[in-house]
Parts: sequence; structure tokens; C-alpha cells
Amino acid sequence: MAERVTSTVRPGGGRARGPVDVPRLAAFEVLKAVRVDDAYANLVLPAVIAHFGLETRDAAFTTELASGTLRWRGTYDAVLAACIDRPLSKVEAKVLDALRLGAHQLLAMRVPTHAAISTTVDLVRATGNQGAAGFANAVLRKVAAHDLDAWVAQVAPDPTSLRYPEVALSHPGWVVDELRKAVGQDQLLALLAADNVPPEVTLVARPGRATREELPGEPTPYSPYGVTLTGGSPGSVPAVAEGRAGVQDEGSQLVALALARAEVRSEGGDGGRWVDLCAGPGGKAALLAALAAERGASLLAVERAPHRARLVSRSLADLQGTGGVAGIVVADGRRPPLSPGTVDRVLVDAPCTGLGALRRRPESRWRRRPDDLLELVLLQRALLGSAVDLLRPGGVVVYATCSPVLAETSGVVASLLENRSDVVLEDVGALLPEVPDAAGPLPGTLQLWPHRHGTDAMFVALLRRSP
Repeated sequence: MAERVTSTVRPGGGRARGPVDVPRLAAFEVLKAVRVDDAYANLVLPAVIAHFGLETRDAAFTTELASGTLRWRGTYDAVLAACIDRPLSKVEAKVLDALRLGAHQLLAMRVPTHAAISTTVDLVRATGNQGAAGFANAVLRKVAAHDLDAWVAQVAPDPTSLRYPEVALSHPGWVVDELRKAVGQDQLLALLAADNVPPEVTLVARPGRATREELPGEPTPYSPYGVTLTGGSPGSVPAVAEGRAGVQDEGSQLVALALARAEVRSEGGDGGRWVDLCAGPGGKAALLAALAAERGASLLAVERAPHRARLVSRSLADLQGTGGVAGIVVADGRRPPLSPGTVDRVLVDAPCTGLGALRRRPESRWRRRPDDLLELVLLQRALLGSAVDLLRPGGVVVYATCSPVLAETSGVVASLLENRSDVVLEDVGALLPEVPDAAGPLPGTLQLWPHRHGTDAMFVALLRRSP
């Protein structure tokens, strides 16, 4: 049991004043990395688990504790605010992290009350603040007085109020507003609820390198290359370990499939020159390169950040030498080192707020700010314009975001169409007829949803440069 594993290592280094439960200490370190280093929990968790030497049961406990606390932070903060006589901003950040961990155990996990409180108090005491330990004990005893439903009814009693989805479904108010505009009021709560369900692991078999039949799991409903893993670690699947398959959300698979299925209408036909203009970390690039290799085409991967370019190189390692990879270039997609009018297909999987992937990156909802939108939209517009410049007449670009926010989706596409007479928007849904109920905010575009399709909320648009 997790409660029996203890350590005398103080969080952040040094000696603690007493034993600290190691799985809870590991979860605390994940929250600290997210808060201090802007880390992504799903990326830092494996490293933290390995650092503390946690085995299967304790690793699962740490994962649920850290991820669940991040996911439901808005709800727990509302509860904690009702139990503390000063603003949460006045509570020391590391103490607040521990209180959130304690609240998650008390309100959402099958942890006995005494264990949840005592281990959290030990964790706070281990920071060297005895007074804060007493404070944490008093606060968590108040939290334990009610279950989660009772707390929500107390702090957000009106289900029709604007505050209700913020508290009951743990999303910042501005995010709720943006998602309401995108999905509509009638489906808003279903979308927010789906954001709080951890996604199942989806694998992709890269064509020509692996088959879906050799991957363990249930076939995905829309992508012909995917399976939903039914158990175990992806790394234990031989095709994944060998780089012939990978972990990839079904929505991302469909984005690559749309670009590959689109018809190129250039004079002289499809020259087989494909570009992924924002290739990191490489999942879509790997699937596109595999599809390109089957047709005698090749993909050039462009990535601005060197560390992400290294991830692309790793993703494409098994495909090197197949003819499907033209190369990996570290460059800004707004100014790629390519001649205009020479490319047949371009993918712009644009940097975005990531509000369509909150299932797998719950901390993004707390990290992003409304002010981020303008900077991102300007970048998205520049990348899409650059992609069109690369196309030969008759070539196609797929613009995609893992955000349904209208400013990042229909707004970017509409801006391009208003400012350029050499581009037409085509019906991407016709390329993915197997996907139902996915009409996007502009006619011809496609919008996937976690509550409808079980995927990230991917937006997809297909644009063609006029002959």
C-alpha cells in the first residue's frame, strides 16, 4: 500500500523532519515542476516515478494523485477558499499544492480520511514549517466535513449560473466562455465533463512499417491505422519499441489522413513533395512520412525549436532510408528555407492554446491566459500564409489546431481567405466521410470533439492554392 512507503528526504532536497509518504512526495514534486518550471505533467510524471523507484501500484497512485489534482484544481480551490479565512493567493504556494493534493484524496479518491490528512500534514511539515502543518491539519479537517457533491452545492448552488461550470467542472471562466462560443451552450457541460476524463492510450500503426492487426487493443472507429490500448505500457508493444508504431490520438491521425487523401491538381500532377511546417514533436510527421513513402513521395519536417526537432528525428528514425523522409530542418515555419511554389502538400499543425487537449494536459487550462490568444493568432496567420506561399498552384494545405477556440480556427482561416484571392477553402469533411457529426464553424471545415468522437478537439481545414 502507498501509505506504508516512506522517506526522510525533504521535497526539493535536504532532510525532512519526519517520514514522508513517497508516492505523495512524488505527486508533490510533479505539481512543483508544473508550477515552477512550466513542465507538462504527462512528460514529467515518468521521470519522477523513475526517480523515486515507484513500482506499479504506487506509480498508479502517484499518477492519479498528481493528474487528478491538476485536473480538478478549480473545484478544490473553491472548496479550500471556503475553508480558509484569507485569499488563496496569500497561502504559500507549496502549502497550497499540498492542500490540493489532500483535497483530491479526501473528495475523489478512496483514501481513508485519517490517512489523507495525516500524510498531507507530514508533507507540509517536511518543508520545515511546523506552523503550516497545523494550518493544513485544520483546513483539511474542514474539507473532510462534506463530500464533493455537497461542497459543489454549497459553493456553486445555482447550476444555471456562470460560476457553476467553473466550480463543478473545474475550468477557468475565460476558458468556459471560449468553449461555449465554440460548442454552444447546449453541449458545453458535456464537453467540460469530457475534458475531465483521462483519455485512453491510442496507438497508430505506421503504414508500410506495421499493421493495425499486430497492435494489441480495439480498432479505433475512424482511423484505419489506430487501436485503443486495452492495458499495459505502450513501450512493451514490440512495434512501438521498434519505432514502427507510436502513441497518437485518433484525432491527430485523422489530420494526417486528410492531407494524404486530398487531391493535388497541379500541372504535371502530384510531384510528391510534402512539408510538415510545425513538425515537433513528430507524431503527425511520422504518419505522413509513412504514407508518403507508400506513394514514392517524401516529407520534409520543419521545426523551429532544436529540442523539438530532436524529438522529430527520434520519431522518424525508423522511416529514414525508406524514401519517405526528405529531411529534418531546424527553421521558423514563417520563413522556411524553401523556394515558393515548389511544394505539393503542406501541414500546418499550428501552435495554439491547446484547449482541445485538456484531457491529456489538464494543467494547460491553468497555464494559459486570455492575453495568449492574440500572440498565437498572429503566429497562426503567419504560418498559414507561409504554407500557401510554398504551394504549387493546385497544391493543398491542411491547417489544424488542437484547440476549438474560434479565434484560432475559423478566425484564422477567414482572415486568410479575406486577404488572398489565390486560395479557396475546400470540403475536408468529404475526405473523412467516416467521421459523423463533425461540421466545423466554417462550411467545409471539420471539428472533432472529445464528448462526441472520443478524440482531442481537433480543428481541420483544407485550402487549395488556385491554379
